[in-house]
Parts: sequence; C-alpha cells; structure tokens
Amino acid sequence: MGERPDPVPFCSARTPRKPLTIRHVNIEMAAGLAGLVGLIGGLATGLAIRFSEAAQGKSSPPPDAAGALPKGLAAVLGVLPFSVVVVDREDRVRRSSPAARALGIVKDERLMVDELLALSRLVQRDGEIRETELQLGPSRHDTRWFAVRVAPLGVQGLVLVLAEDLTELRRVESIRRDFAANVSHELKTPVGALLLLAETVEAAADDEEAVRRFAGRMQLEAARLSSLVQDLITLSHVQGDEPLAEDQRVCLDAVVAEAVDRARTTAEGKGTELVVTGVQGLEVRGDQELLNTALKNLIDNAVSYSPERTRVTVETRVLDGRAELSVTDQGIGIPERELERIFERFYRVDPARSRETGGTGLGLAIVKHVATKHGGEVTVWSKEGSGSTFGLRLPLLEHPRSPEEQSVREDIP
Repeated sequence: MGERPDPVPFCSARTPRKPLTIRHVNIEMAAGLAGLVGLIGGLATGLAIRFSEAAQGKSSPPPDAAGALPKGLAAVLGVLPFSVVVVDREDRVRRSSPAARALGIVKDERLMVDELLALSRLVQRDGEIRETELQLGPSRHDTRWFAVRVAPLGVQGLVLVLAEDLTELRRVESIRRDFAANVSHELKTPVGALLLLAETVEAAADDEEAVRRFAGRMQLEAARLSSLVQDLITLSHVQGDEPLAEDQRVCLDAVVAEAVDRARTTAEGKGTELVVTGVQGLEVRGDQELLNTALKNLIDNAVSYSPERTRVTVETRVLDGRAELSVTDQGIGIPERELERIFERFYRVDPARSRETGGTGLGLAIVKHVATKHGGEVTVWSKEGSGSTFGLRLPLLEHPRSPEEQSVREDIP
C-alpha cells in the first residue's frame, strides 16, 4: 500500500458546487399538510353527521341480528379516515374500523375507553353531539392524542364515535417548538459573546495588545455563528420530502477526496492521521455537495472527539449490494444509552466538550437526513474508550464488474 500527499479520485471530476439556499422550513410544511388532512377529514365527518341528522326525521329499519347498518350508512362510514365505532343502547359495538381495534378502543364488541363509553351514554340520553380530546396510552412516553366526536345516528338508538389520531400533528408541533427554542438558545450564545467582546474592545481602545486579543475572540465567535447558520440552511434543505435539487451520477472517490481535503486543516492541528482506504470507482446517484457535507461532518466529529496524534480512517466498500462510506476513529466512544439520540438536532452527548470543540449539535442530524434523502441510512457502532465507526450506506448505482477490476487503496493525505 502506497502513500501519497493527496488522494486522486478514480472517477471523473465532479461538477461545480452550487450554493445552498433557504427554501422554507419543512416542519411548517409538515404542519400544513397535517392541516390539509384534517380539513379533508372534517368534510367526511360532516357527511356522516349530516346523514345522522337526516336520519333522525325518518323511520329507518332496525339493524338485523348480524349488526348490519342501514343501506348507505356503512358506505359513508367506510370512507372516513378516522377510527370509527357504532354503539347501540346496550353499549354493544355494532361496527368498528380496524384502526379502532388496533388501538385498543374496541375489544370483544365493547368500548374499552371509559371516557368514550360515558360520552356515548350521554349522547344516547339527550341526543346532543359532543366533542373532546383524549390521551390514550399505557405510559407517558407512549401516549396517543385523539380528537373525539360523538353523535347520534338517529337509527334505533345507534351512536357514532369518531376518533381522529392527532399524535403525529402533536409531534410535529412539539418538534417545531423545540427547534425554535434550541435555535434561539444556540444563536444567543455567540451573539451575546460578540456584543460583550465589542464593548470590551471599545473600552480598551488604547490598549493595542488587548484589542488584538479580543478581536481574535470575536473572529472565533463570528465563525461559530456562521457555522451554525450554514448548518441550519443545510438542515432546512435536506429534511423535507421534496426531491433532490441535484440528482446525478456521483463518484464516491471525489466525495472522499473533497471531504478529507476540507477536514485536513483541523486534523493537522491535532496531529490526527487521516487514512483513506477501500474500493475505488463506486458510484451513486444524488447531490455531490450534500454527500461532501455529510462525510465531512463525520470526519470532523471523529477528529474532534479523538485524542491528539491518533488515526481516523475513511473507508469505501460494497456491503449487501450498497455502497458504504465509513469513518472510524480511536476516540472516547459513545455510551450505549446515548446511541439512539445522537442523531437528534442539537443533542450532545457531552455539552461541555461540544462547547470546547465549537460544534453546533446539527452535524449528525444533517448526516441522517442526507442519507434518507438519497434512499440510504446511517449506522453507528461505538464502545466507550475504544472509538466509534459511522457508516453512510447508499444505493449503489452499479456493481463493480469484478474483484480483479477493483483497486484497493490506502492513502494518507
């Protein structure tokens, strides 16, 4: 295995990079889509209630012994995008949707939720339509939210119970609130530092040495602020459902070369040895700039969380028919209990160390969304005190022709 100062991409040269732009906050888009679904569901609910109101003024044949509903009503209930339950005067369930049974609302032809049963009996008694919200679930961490509407059907004492699952909408709202709070906090820190340093510089205008020292601190805080803003732009660009802006053949050799080149300065500052190894010539389809960013984030993390004068290895290989870019370090490792959360936005295993390294807390979240955007996934293996390996797995555009035609490299930039 030879050594050379810079890895030369095996594939053709990559296309010029295009700057990222803020399109919109995709969480707001998710909330808007949820609202549209709610509007459609509301129209369907209106049809069911209108049917029940019309049925109250007419004499309808009672359901048969098998629990059949009057002609037309079953068809209306079948199109509702909610959990649907029809209850008779004896609190017996005459009809229920699969969702209602799956969620445990109905079991053995009985309503299993006391609040719904109480509402059903009230509607049976006075014929008034009632609405409420309920939380159902075995624990606080596994709770589902429902908007419930209970109305008389006007057919032999039947009552209609509609339960719309609001859990995803509530989750999106919670993510939006947390995101806004975290962004505000993260922006406040460097901005506050810049204001304080500016006041200090002004007060020490006659002290040239102090001015230079504080000006250097201001540059560091400004760089931190710029990095945070750029990460927010990138995250906004990749976390939505819209297709990739750039979708082309991408040579992973070029991605590795670019990411390693960007991380070289930081690595040299810590005496970290960057090693590039693996299979050459692998290609995927996607956005090269986003892949560059994702891999650089993994390399930066590996360097930042590793002791000085250690090794970080970047490997390209084929695994289970997919291309994998892996980054392995000899760092402090990640506790097993934290592995499930490290890809959350602004989540830090060690907040104090993150402040020292200048991380934004968005790097791994960006990696996860970039992988998803390309139809792939990100994996992690880690052991405290032994280091970590992160893998970015992507659909392979075409398999290498044969082992003899593949070249294995080990380059030390």
